[in-house]
Amino acid sequence: MRAMVMAGVGGPLELTEVPTPQPGPGQLLIKVSACAVCRTDLHVLDGDLTEPKLPLILGHEIVGSVVSAGPGARHFREGDRVGVPWLGWTCGACSYCRSGRENLCQGARFTGYGIDGGYAEYAVADERFCFSIPIGYADLQAAPLLCAGLIGYRSLVAAGDSERLGLYGFGAAAHIIAQVALYQGRRLFAFTRAEDAAAQEFAREIGVEWAGPSDATPPEELDAAIIFAPVGGLVPAALRAVAPGGTVVCAGIHMSDIPAFPYQLLWQERTICSVANLTRRDGEEFMALAPAVRVTTHVEAYGLDRANEALEDLRAGRLRGAAVLITKAS
Repeated sequence: MRAMVMAGVGGPLELTEVPTPQPGPGQLLIKVSACAVCRTDLHVLDGDLTEPKLPLILGHEIVGSVVSAGPGARHFREGDRVGVPWLGWTCGACSYCRSGRENLCQGARFTGYGIDGGYAEYAVADERFCFSIPIGYADLQAAPLLCAGLIGYRSLVAAGDSERLGLYGFGAAAHIIAQVALYQGRRLFAFTRAEDAAAQEFAREIGVEWAGPSDATPPEELDAAIIFAPVGGLVPAALRAVAPGGTVVCAGIHMSDIPAFPYQLLWQERTICSVANLTRRDGEEFMALAPAVRVTTHVEAYGLDRANEALEDLRAGRLRGAAVLITKAS
C-alpha cells in the first residue's frame, strides 16, 4: 500500500510503498478513505511529543470501511464504516480504566503516535476503540469529528454549564464545538491572532457574537474559556477574561510554557484545568450528538501525496476549518 511515512523528527513525510498491515487479535483491517490532519500531528512531527514509534504513519482521525477482522473481533462486519480516534488501546485493568478514566491509562497507546495511523491506504485498529460513523456524514466531512470534534466535546463538558464561553483559537476543533455550544444556548466569544481577520470572520459566520484578537478584553466577562491554540501565554489572558468562579480549559495535548502571572488572576476561585485524550464514552456521546445538532464540518481536501502541504497549511494558519487527506485505495 501507499503511505506517507515519517522516518524521523522534523520530516518531511515520504510517500512510500509499505506492506499492507494485517489485523491481529481483536483488530480490524480498515480501507482508509479519509484522514483529517490535526495539530497533534505537527507536535509529533516537530518532536514536541518525544516518544513516537519510528518509522511512523501519522493520522488519528480516520474514516474507512472494514475489510477483515482478526481473531476475536466480532463487533463490526466487513463493509461497515468506522472511525478511528487518537486513543488506540488501553490496558483495561488499571485504576484509571476501571474508574471510567481510561484517557489517563499510563499504558495507553495512541493512533498515529505509538500505532501506525491513517496517512495511508489501509490501517489496523483495535475494534474496541472504533466508532460507527453517523448516517448523513460523508467520509470527508466525518473525519474531523474523530479528534477535533471529540476533544472539543470533552473540553466543552469540562467548561461546565457556562453561558458566556470564550474560544481561544478558531480552527478545526473550535468551529465544530461552537456549533454544539450554540445549540445548547450558550453565548460565544472567539479570540484569534490579531492579524487573522479571516478566522474572526469565519467565527462570526458560525455564529459567535464577538470575535477579536487574543489579547483583547471581551465586551463582558466570561463564565469559561477553552484554549485550543497551543500557546501558554493565552492562559493568563483567559484568566483575565473570566469572571470570579470561572474556568479556563486547556484543550491541547501540548502547549508552550505558561508564563508567570500574578495570583490575583487566579484568585476568587477561578480554575485552570487540562483535557487529556478522550474516552470511548466521549466518542459514543458525541457521535450521537453531532447529527442531532446537525454539525457541519468545513474541510479542505488534499490527496494523500500532499500531506506535507496540508501540514504546512495548518502550521501557517491558512485553513478554514480542517484539512482532510483523501486516502482511499483503488
